[in-house]
Amino acid sequence: MSSSQTAERTQNFSDLFGRIARSVGRAIHGKDDVIELVLLCLIAEGHLLLEDVPGVGKTTLAKALAASIDGTFGRMQFTPDLLPSDVVGVSVFDRTSNEFEFRPGPVFANIVLADEINRASPKTQSALLEAMGERQVTVDGTTHLLAPPFLVIATQNPIEHEGTYPLPESQLDRFLMRVSIGYPDREAELAVLTSHAEDDPLAGITPVVSASQVHAMSRAVRSIHLAPALLGYLVDLADATRRHPQIELGMSPRATLSLQAVARVRAAAAGRTFVTPDDIKALATPVLSHRVLVTPEADLAGITSSDALDEVLGSVPIPTPDG
Repeated sequence: MSSSQTAERTQNFSDLFGRIARSVGRAIHGKDDVIELVLLCLIAEGHLLLEDVPGVGKTTLAKALAASIDGTFGRMQFTPDLLPSDVVGVSVFDRTSNEFEFRPGPVFANIVLADEINRASPKTQSALLEAMGERQVTVDGTTHLLAPPFLVIATQNPIEHEGTYPLPESQLDRFLMRVSIGYPDREAELAVLTSHAEDDPLAGITPVVSASQVHAMSRAVRSIHLAPALLGYLVDLADATRRHPQIELGMSPRATLSLQAVARVRAAAAGRTFVTPDDIKALATPVLSHRVLVTPEADLAGITSSDALDEVLGSVPIPTPDG
């Protein structure tokens, strides 16, 4: 493919990305940065952990995204009595055909909202995380593929911990990003009061792209160029987190790959055919903050993983264009 063809494809990608972002923005006011991160996660074929208090629009965000890409939407309310079969589905004996018939669970959707994932048992959490990692489920020895695009948006309340089963670090590492929507600013909340008081915020959301176009966008970003110097920069960042005195658990190889993948998507969304150091630095916190664990001493001192990551980003030299 020639450079002009690559540039044209990248511009088309940027146009589609903007179209989806504007559509979702009609339902979620004043959160363009959050919407961008969610779309980056979707196209990078990752999954999202939303940590936020109730009522800030997590469900509306997921539904608006599904409607904008003409995708299916599945929702699971995680509770202590939720079973793995309630997530992936179950085989039921059909008397008329004298055979077992598979009835898919809510995980068989393009956009899946797993509400309060930390309230379900570890066994049920694992059933969802297996589907996330393998993009398939196996029931009674039969494997069922999950159709692309496939994005799990899992939520958990960072304030209320009673009766929860916190996700261990090994499972947190399977989420591409951790993001918080946060409260809207004054203007955005006034817009919510004006537009959402009488009308359903999702009523006007119609598909602006197809699910197959989103899947094609995921394939297209693999051609975005990442210079050898930036590959070295990613490895240097990972090494710095593993040697930092206030970090007990540094970046895993999966984390390095994740940061590389989503940086490519950000570059394409900006209409570029190449990744820059700014792409990596801008995404480091949402991609790494839930994967990096600070030492108990740092935690007692009030130092967060984001604080430690800021130190790492400030200490690792940025590669120069000729380096």
